[in-house]
Amino acid sequence: MVTLFDWNKSFIELQFPVSKLSKESYKERKSNLGQTLTGLGKWWGRKPLILVRAALLGLLMPVSDNPKKDMEMFLKVMMMDEEGLWLRKKQPIPVEEIYENLTDEERQKYFETNGGKLKYKEGITKRERDELQKLVFSRLSYDEKLKYCLRPEEVDNLPEPSWEVINQYFGTNAKNFQEFFRELGMKRFGQIPTVGDCFCGGGSVPFEAARMGLNVFASDLNPIAMLLTWAALNILGSSEEEIENLREFQKKIFDLADEQVTEWGIEHNEQGHRAVAYLYCNETICPECGWKVPLAPSWVIGKGTKTVAILKENHQTKSFDIEIKSNATAEEMQLAEKTGTVKDGNLVCPHCKVSTPIPAIRKDRIREDGSVEYGLRQWEPHEFLPRPDDVFQERLYCIRYEKPDGERYYTAPTKKDLEREAKVVELLKERFTSWQEKGYIPSSRIEEGEKTLEPIRTRGWSYWHQLFNPRQLLLHGLLMELIDKHAKTQKEKVVGLLGVNRCCNWNSKLSKWNPAPASEKVEDTFYNQALNTLYVYGARSMKYLANSWFFEISSFDIEGNSVSMVSDARNITHVSTIWLTDPPYADAINYHELSEFFLAWDKKLLLDTFPDWYADSKRALAIKGRGEDFKQSMVQVYKNLAKHMPNNGMQVIMFTHQDVSVWADLALILWAAGLRVTAAWNIATETESAGLKEGNYVKGTVLLVLRKQTSEQTAYLDELYPEIEREVQRQIEIMRELDDKEDPNFSDPDYLLAAYAASLKVLTSYKRIEDIDIEYELSRKRLPGEESPIEKIIYEAVRIAYDYIVPKGFDSYTWKTLTPEERFYIKGLDLEKDGIYQIGAYQELAKGFGVKEYKELLASTKANHARLKTALEFGTRGLNSDDGFSNTLLRNVLAALHQAIKAEDPSRGKNWLRNEVPNYWGQRTTIVEILEYISSLGSIDTMPHWKEEAKYARLLAELVKNDGV
Repeated sequence: MVTLFDWNKSFIELQFPVSKLSKESYKERKSNLGQTLTGLGKWWGRKPLILVRAALLGLLMPVSDNPKKDMEMFLKVMMMDEEGLWLRKKQPIPVEEIYENLTDEERQKYFETNGGKLKYKEGITKRERDELQKLVFSRLSYDEKLKYCLRPEEVDNLPEPSWEVINQYFGTNAKNFQEFFRELGMKRFGQIPTVGDCFCGGGSVPFEAARMGLNVFASDLNPIAMLLTWAALNILGSSEEEIENLREFQKKIFDLADEQVTEWGIEHNEQGHRAVAYLYCNETICPECGWKVPLAPSWVIGKGTKTVAILKENHQTKSFDIEIKSNATAEEMQLAEKTGTVKDGNLVCPHCKVSTPIPAIRKDRIREDGSVEYGLRQWEPHEFLPRPDDVFQERLYCIRYEKPDGERYYTAPTKKDLEREAKVVELLKERFTSWQEKGYIPSSRIEEGEKTLEPIRTRGWSYWHQLFNPRQLLLHGLLMELIDKHAKTQKEKVVGLLGVNRCCNWNSKLSKWNPAPASEKVEDTFYNQALNTLYVYGARSMKYLANSWFFEISSFDIEGNSVSMVSDARNITHVSTIWLTDPPYADAINYHELSEFFLAWDKKLLLDTFPDWYADSKRALAIKGRGEDFKQSMVQVYKNLAKHMPNNGMQVIMFTHQDVSVWADLALILWAAGLRVTAAWNIATETESAGLKEGNYVKGTVLLVLRKQTSEQTAYLDELYPEIEREVQRQIEIMRELDDKEDPNFSDPDYLLAAYAASLKVLTSYKRIEDIDIEYELSRKRLPGEESPIEKIIYEAVRIAYDYIVPKGFDSYTWKTLTPEERFYIKGLDLEKDGIYQIGAYQELAKGFGVKEYKELLASTKANHARLKTALEFGTRGLNSDDGFSNTLLRNVLAALHQAIKAEDPSRGKNWLRNEVPNYWGQRTTIVEILEYISSLGSIDTMPHWKEEAKYARLLAELVKNDGV
């Protein structure tokens, strides 16, 4: 039987497996450097490849009259169904977990214990063990299965029987992913689609689109982003033979550099041991006693090796000698942690014990107008060392050496070590001017900006080369010289540039030393989205730089045609069937500034490699911020993309924000650009890590699906609200109907997002709305707290959604009878159930329910510890006040629980309710529902503070239920 499809609609416009995709995205993110593209080099905010693949498949796939079957086939192609997960399984499930997931009968059949150790019974065959693996795997949850699976991107193809099923359903004739995606594209658009991304960043969208066999157009204003994208498409798309040649080139350059460093004699000591890492600290003069103090927040060097630095007073020089000790005692480790000389932004002098603010040492001062005048001397272009009279000096205080047998040890630098350090300075001086002229080391000035001001302000470094010490400049410059001399092809030059950029990221004066037991290593510069100056930093030797210089180059089958260029998105003239973009929308990442760290090194070789590119971050043109200029720039970009897209073309915009004002701005931008919203989905893509945004930024990516605006209709605001209400209801009902009851796809945030999307869907379906002037709304400045007409519409959509998102245990009719304050409180408890303690989540809830005063309901308003008061914490305080919560039925139920717990007698709570609640007999059903909801909190691990209330709520519910006149 042939399935009838509607090719005018896409799968992603009707449904999307957000829960499974969130889990797959999280798995990809957690693999860190194991991700396919991260090894090429640093870029901020790359989107997971699994998300890109899913979005493309969702856009290309048609819809049938059987949505559940469509979802089944989507998951099959994505290898996210049972069969696909089993195909991806590469790790065996441990014996203990096998045993845990069997029935008693099965355990007796297959297992025995021997000396307390669990093992298979004698005679159990390999086939039976394999069958047990499959049986138990089928019983695991999706999250548990993923622990044993490869990522989809690591599996080249589906087995032939899977393609037979897929081909039969879609009427295709594919043998692999590339053929399937191309065939779907032909059926939908009449040609192989071109996927365009004008904000391609680290290259996730172009790379995955090309890997799926589609044509690609990739551009970015930033040349470092384009370098990474070009490498993703062309280096990883090389043949095995080419890749082997590139690996040989990497090895050749490194070996030549290593030979030169060995010949210079700057890394080997007298015993022939090779340095691995060097630890440097800043020093400054204590303004109180005049002693020269080495600066460090902690003097612990290695927690695994129990290595510490110990300061010894040298009265002759009024400074400190630094002794290095390994295998230190627990007391010595504790002392080294406590006696750091920098605490809470203050110098704590170990000699005179006086604490001095670091800004005072820098001689920063406040001007009359309140601005800050920075006191440090700005370094000159020829300088790469501090002058003797500078506020901050630098000192080598520890070296980690490695013996020929691989054993490593720490030592304080000897006289000979310091001579080698001086030789490094001399070698650099000999080459410094010529290397700058040839572009081997940076010569450009640091342009002040939000992130680039930090090194200027806190260290006086005015030029990019000053973020590297002489040893780092010498090693990186040597690599650049060798690349320039030996790289013959474009690909060799790119591999060389990527290698140097990786070295710069992992070997600068902004590279932290990590003393953690499992690492004890030099960390990367960009551990977060900033240029952080340090008091202690690590430098890598040539031997240790191998970890950065060599990166994994794998071959991927990339068949589609690709075009990549540096370009302003507003000026693109290339037509794409699909635009899939991740714009810098209301983003805290200053890509343009941060990328200048790499551009300073790459300029000459980049232009040699790509003569038609430029080597500038184009700060002035970068789209950034939230101002009116930004909104106008975004309109220009998306109007241009809509213009360069066929009438049946589609777009997906990805962004990571949940502020209603951002959504309102986005609605205006898309509207003005001639685009209409057809769907939106929220995928959790961010992992917990340093530098993640807080507040209204979310650990997820919103996918907004768009088509061209074709309507000529005008709408009126009074007509819009009923239409939005119908669309919100329809969207939520569809999501509920399609949801997997065993493994739910959607949670409250997804339903709220559906409300946002529904409002945008209705708004952007009209050419104009009578009461709203788009140009005026885009250009006007708002007062703090002022809502735009669009924001009001979106809030109304959210309010409608909250009417529909009924907590488990509540009847929908009962839910609608509760006051906004009551619903806010109960949904707040739902947040706690899910382990959500961000104050921003409560702010969103309050806005959604239209509750203005809610702070009194919270036990804590700390950033990540916000939670509601319990019945005991409320007590009977504030009852019958004039606020919206104190006279409600829910507040009386909480007071009744307080009475019951205090008296250790639930009947005291029943008496309270009888006496205090008007129409007690008519409200008993609602009281019981509230009490039963509270009683369910007792089993929630994240809510131990509700245990007593839950226990008495269960008892009180029974009393009220059985109460008679």
